[in-house]
Amino acid sequence: MFPFTAIVGQELMKKALILNVIDPGIGGVLVKGEKGTAKSTTIRALEQVLPPVTHIRDCPFRCDPRHPEKYCPYCTEKYSDGKVPETETSPMKVVELPLSATEDRVAGTLDIESVLQTGKKKFEPGILAQANGNILYVDEINLLEDYIVDMLLDSAAMGVNYVEREGVSFTHPAKFVLVGSMNPEEGDLRPQLLDRFGMSVEIKGEKNLGMRTEVVSRRLEFDLDPYAFTEKYRADTEEIRERIVKAKSLIKDIRTDRKLIEAAAYLSVYFGMEGHRADITMIRSARANAAYAGRTEVTKDDLEEIAPLVLSHRLKKKPFDKTSDYDIQDVHKCLEDF
Repeated sequence: MFPFTAIVGQELMKKALILNVIDPGIGGVLVKGEKGTAKSTTIRALEQVLPPVTHIRDCPFRCDPRHPEKYCPYCTEKYSDGKVPETETSPMKVVELPLSATEDRVAGTLDIESVLQTGKKKFEPGILAQANGNILYVDEINLLEDYIVDMLLDSAAMGVNYVEREGVSFTHPAKFVLVGSMNPEEGDLRPQLLDRFGMSVEIKGEKNLGMRTEVVSRRLEFDLDPYAFTEKYRADTEEIRERIVKAKSLIKDIRTDRKLIEAAAYLSVYFGMEGHRADITMIRSARANAAYAGRTEVTKDDLEEIAPLVLSHRLKKKPFDKTSDYDIQDVHKCLEDF
């Protein structure tokens, strides 16, 4: 796998992915861009810098032992007497959802025949079960059936997956970071679905001659000896992973000044945001950005840096306007008074 830290440029995409790992509550990332711009390579390589997570041993849903109220039915029954569960630590991973996946494959299936014969629920976990506590990646998400995208976004927002068949239901934790990538030339997502993503990044191929040369040079070097090339960037990879681990522990102690919350609200009003999702996402993203920098105080610079990632895909377009260009200077001017 090509090293995450060896990818040339695309800093906004990498920052958006990292911030969502630090705070999954941001709501995921939609990466839009022309083909051949390292969208899939970067997202898959994210796995190298993901921190380890602790979960209950042998649980098919990797339940978090810190939250008994969110246990799956199996863990709830097994540890209902107050018994302390055995745990294990394993790294987060990137789980991919294929475009051809059916609803049963995504959500999982209930064996109704087994319920009728034994009286016990038998559930075959789906991709949402694998995704719990991990990153769920959907390439070409704009080509996925809308009802599947709705299911993914609902599960990501609520942190649970609810399956019902013939009056029999099963619920299990499904808290994950949803990451989608797409080429706008192949169609767009509905505005209602776009708004559900916390962040959006639009990337383009490098136009700088030196940068393009470096992209090709690194790829050829990797293909020649993947192991040696990966080792070359190991220290940088471990540094990012350690920063993410520290940021995840630091973010819970960060408090946001009311003046900064007012600034986020002002940005939402200025750019015509509907609802309050953008305001909340901006504050969460700014907190994660501060934590990643090792700070316990959120500044106006944090808000200015992440605002375009949160607002750009939510901007209303004028009739016949197919562009999605976003002027960062507008954010800067809006925040001058704060």
